[in-house]
Amino acid sequence: MNGDPECDVAAVEQSIGHVFADRSLLAQALTHASAATPRSGSYERLEFLGDRVLGLGVAHMLMETYAAESEGPLSHRLAALVRKETCAEVAREWGVGPFIRMGEGEVLSGGREKPAILGDVCEAIIGAVFLDAGAAAAEAVVRRAFEPRMLAPSRRLRDPKTVLQEWAQGRKLPAPTYRLAARSGPDHAPRFEIRAEIDGFEGACGAGSSKRAAEQAAAQSFLHREGIEPEGAEPS
Repeated sequence: MNGDPECDVAAVEQSIGHVFADRSLLAQALTHASAATPRSGSYERLEFLGDRVLGLGVAHMLMETYAAESEGPLSHRLAALVRKETCAEVAREWGVGPFIRMGEGEVLSGGREKPAILGDVCEAIIGAVFLDAGAAAAEAVVRRAFEPRMLAPSRRLRDPKTVLQEWAQGRKLPAPTYRLAARSGPDHAPRFEIRAEIDGFEGACGAGSSKRAAEQAAAQSFLHREGIEPEGAEPS
């Protein structure tokens, strides 16, 4: 963290809406693997826990809010809310980027703004709150951050890969496949090019700083080329 550690912790706690009894949990949630030590560890284990806690908290909210919906629409809403990009939005809203501990190489490559890292940190913080104060406290943090997104009328429900897969299934076509077409850039700032393919159609390419992002971009490219823009598609 930067400056006075106590002030840094207090600022993050205020943003999250939870004051930690054990602040070492928050420190761990804000520590990237590139800055971890055997004593401090990184956020990876907390992220693993937080991912499950987040899913349960969001599922509970959805069940309460959309009592008449079936499992299918609820699953789409859940997927949109717990996806890494949404978690990264929450981490940005919390303003945790400047407080993430990471190695110099990761800092220079813009690590504090990378959606994958921010999304991981969001989940790790939720996991840290769960360990610090239990399920009710963690769900309260989840509700404060994710309920406005759940209720936003303009929020779209499905990512491009999901839309493309459902489109293919609806036409009894094979499921889309994603092939790595190219990789460039240094290890700390890679660039991936992925080709989305469905038998009988020309493939479509997309690029991104992670394979996941490139796959979404490739699926969006395929959808756009074929004029497939159904309600609920989420931009890449």
